[in-house]
Formats: sequence, C-alpha cells, structure tokens
Amino acid sequence: MSTPPDPPASPLGRLSGAEARVPGALRTAAAYAWRIIAIGIVVQAAFSVLGQFHRIAVAVFLGLVVAAVLRPVAGLIARVMPRPLAVATALIGGTVLVLGVLALVGEVVADQRRGLQREFVAGIDRIERRLEDPPFRLPADTFADLQSRIGKLLSSHRSTVISEALSGASRLLEVLTVLALALFCAVFFTYSGERQWRWLCDQLSTPARERFAVAGEAAWRTFTGYTHGILLVAATNAVLVGIALFALGVPLAMPLALLEFLAAFIPLIGSPIALAVAAVVALATKGPLIALLVVALIVIIGQIEGHLLHPIVMSWAVRLHPVVVALAVVGGAVAAGVIGAVVAVPLVAVLWSVYQALRERAAGPQEAAARSGEKAPGE
Repeated sequence: MSTPPDPPASPLGRLSGAEARVPGALRTAAAYAWRIIAIGIVVQAAFSVLGQFHRIAVAVFLGLVVAAVLRPVAGLIARVMPRPLAVATALIGGTVLVLGVLALVGEVVADQRRGLQREFVAGIDRIERRLEDPPFRLPADTFADLQSRIGKLLSSHRSTVISEALSGASRLLEVLTVLALALFCAVFFTYSGERQWRWLCDQLSTPARERFAVAGEAAWRTFTGYTHGILLVAATNAVLVGIALFALGVPLAMPLALLEFLAAFIPLIGSPIALAVAAVVALATKGPLIALLVVALIVIIGQIEGHLLHPIVMSWAVRLHPVVVALAVVGGAVAAGVIGAVVAVPLVAVLWSVYQALRERAAGPQEAAARSGEKAPGE
C-alpha cells in the first residue's frame, strides 16, 4: 500500500519567524506599495522635466489646433492654386480674420468707455442703496470711504504693483513668443503634416511602425473632430450670447460675446463663468431685472450646450461621460491652470481613441466588429 505524497511546503516555512507572523495580505500590499511609489517618482520626474518645456508644448498644441482648422480650407484652395500658395492664403486669411475681430472689439470698447464709466458709477450707487435697504440693512457709511481705502492700499503696495506690471510685460513677451512658434509649427503641420508623420514612423521597426500608424490616424481623426466641434460650440454660444445681450441693451455685448467664445473651450465651467461676468456687467449698468434675465440666459445656453451641441461634438470625436469630462477639466486645471483645463478633454479623448484603435487592431476584425458599439469609460 503506497503512502500518500507529502503536502507541499507552505511558503511561510521559508520565512523567518518574524516574517511568518506578518499577514500575507500585508506583505502583498507592501510589495505593491513600493512599486507604486517608484512609478510615482518616475512620473513626477517626467512631469518636472516636461514642465521646463511647457511653453514649447503649448506652442505645438496651438499649432495642431490651427492646422486642424486650416487644413480643410487649404485643401479646398489647393484645387485652384499650388498647395504652398493655398497654405499661405489660408494662414494669412485666418490671421487677418482674428486680428480684425480683435480690432473691432477694441474699437467698440473704446467708443463705449465714457458711457460705461458713467453707467458703472450709477450702477454701483444703486447697488449700495439696495444693500442699505431691507433685507441687507448695511450701514450707510460701509462704502463711503471704499475708494479712498483702495487708493491707500495701492499707494502702500506701489512697489508690488509696479513689479507685477513688469512681470506682466515679460509674460506678454512670452505669450507673443509662444504664438509665433505656434504659427511657425502650424505652417509646416498644414503643408506637410503627413510627410512628417510618415518620416517619424519610418524610423521605427516594422511592428512598431504599424502600431504608430494606427495610433496616429486615430489620434488625428479624434483631435480634428473635437477641434471642429468645439469651434462650432464656441461660435454658437458667442452668437446666442451676443444677440441676447444686444437685445437686452447690456453694454459691451460684442466683447462679452468674444469672452464667451474663448470660455467655451473649457467644457462645463467656461461658459457659466463668462456669462457670470456678463451678469455682473448687467447688474452694474442695467439693474437687477436685466441681470436676472442674463442669469436665465446662463441656464438656457447651458441646456443647449449640454443636450445639443456637446453630443454633436463628441459624436465627431469620442463620446466621453460628463463625469470623465469634469474630472479631466479639474485635473488639468490643478496640474497646469487654464491651459491644462483647455487641453485636458481633447487629450483624454485622443488617448482613449488611440487605446481603442490599438486594441481593435490586436483583437482582429471579428472582435473589432463586435466591439464597434462599445461605450467609452463612464458611459
């Protein structure tokens, strides 16, 4: 009669007495913890290095945005003239359009400056009187010496104000440098972006070249779709806001519409912030009734943007759940301020589309067809 084999030795038998008394789950958690810490250190170091070159990254991003907008226009113009001349025509036309809009806004602000000053002074007086009445009942002298206190504050911090002004001048120079580099990149991205990408792929091995080609096609398709869609959202919001503010008689309707256009590039929070500024202007110049109508405008445009415009945008790019969009915006703002909030959503959309494209390529045509209706994370 054969004897049964001995049971396998427990892993605890190979540990010292002190180690054997540590629960296995705790040892496993510790093993993963130091690996996570090491990964975190590497990621932090990578972001620190990238932070030193964030202006270059912003310039490249803006160049890609301009190229995504101008490439279809340049393609249409190239049907009737050589491509270099078509690219130059599209770029010069776009620059003239942007500068023209800015000049028109500046002229409107200059024309309305004196009238606005009177309206703001009268509006502030009205607000002070309402705050003195029920239900607020603030003392009558609360705002009496506000102007003098502001003057004393500025006088006592004059050196700080001057240094901030000089710092602002240096930042303006940095902004102009970034814009010039972005324009330079946009010229080459628009004219020969495909050749540049093919050259980059040709430097890789054959398997990596195929993966990079698939990833690049998915990334550019998503990025251009998102860019065209967000421009549609921003333009629609700006037109609606401009028409509504003009109809309500709110001053600076055109500059506020331009502010709404720029703010729409920050999903979820950009438009409400811009319209809140418009509500403050309406309160100071036209009174609480018009301000309440502007607040109602915030709600209406938010509904249009959330239920009509953004679904169109995401159908052109990658559909992301609002929670994912919100987390991306907040995370980008914490990491890199306003620029991070603008870049976060297209970056997440591009990364998700690249992941899907590479997974479908690895899965094969049958599984890719079965997954074609799969939803994005969070949906």
